[in-house]
Amino acid sequence: MLKTLTQNRQLDYLNTIVFSLIAVGTMITLPLYAYYYDFSWLDWTMFFALYIFTGLGITVGYHRLYAHRSFKCTKWMEIVLLIAGGMALEAPALRWAGDHIRHHARCDQDEDPYNAKLGFWWSHIGWIFRKDPHRDEKYMARLRQNPLIMWQHRNYLAIIIGGLLFPFVVGFLYDGWIGGIGCFLLAGVGRTFFVLNSTFFINSICHIWGSQPYGDSNSSRDSWIISLLTFGEGYHNYHHMYQSDYRNGPLWYNFDPSKWLIWMMSKIGLTYDLRRQQASSK
Repeated sequence: MLKTLTQNRQLDYLNTIVFSLIAVGTMITLPLYAYYYDFSWLDWTMFFALYIFTGLGITVGYHRLYAHRSFKCTKWMEIVLLIAGGMALEAPALRWAGDHIRHHARCDQDEDPYNAKLGFWWSHIGWIFRKDPHRDEKYMARLRQNPLIMWQHRNYLAIIIGGLLFPFVVGFLYDGWIGGIGCFLLAGVGRTFFVLNSTFFINSICHIWGSQPYGDSNSSRDSWIISLLTFGEGYHNYHHMYQSDYRNGPLWYNFDPSKWLIWMMSKIGLTYDLRRQQASSK
């Protein structure tokens, strides 16, 4: 079935080239640089800082704000989240959130962009390399009404370039060309690779392995381990059952930094109208 599906879809050359370069750059050039020069404390600091910044741009901004409207926030906070999400290299918010809305509407069906019924490889990254014939404007219609989303859409390339050049500039100012290259490789290329794959784990692992304490009407599953990598997104079974809740981990002990950030920002007026649903286990 997977072979038939991929044969019926055209190869997306741009995505294939970009993601291949990121993977090769991470798995080959990072070890080579570490062997000859080693990474500095600044490189690692920038790696973790940008991993957190761009990861939260996806989980808080793209996912919980735009795809599910689980809260509202100030305009300047939206801009920060759109820049952070754009730097993750996971597509503009217009396309990312539109695809994700379709994922929930057509979960486990042909129209699901990362249909886990087609296996781990397809749901994790295989879908990236093929053009999607099911993309439908109706899933993006309300997103197009947001001028900030459209601003990011128009300036997406500039945001990506800025996100990759920023660690180079910081490293260059600290230790010249060698420092710039090292920081670019680790906090630019490497960080992008790991943020991408952490997000992809939600589409793959959290639809194949894990528990279903809140319902089994679709393939979504909870995985607290994946939540450690994705700022709380691993409680995916709960999320599919109660998708408009700003919390993915509803229990106080669930590791969900995204919900904590949204809640803390609400206390200083940066977010508001936080939505909660009354959950019950099956």
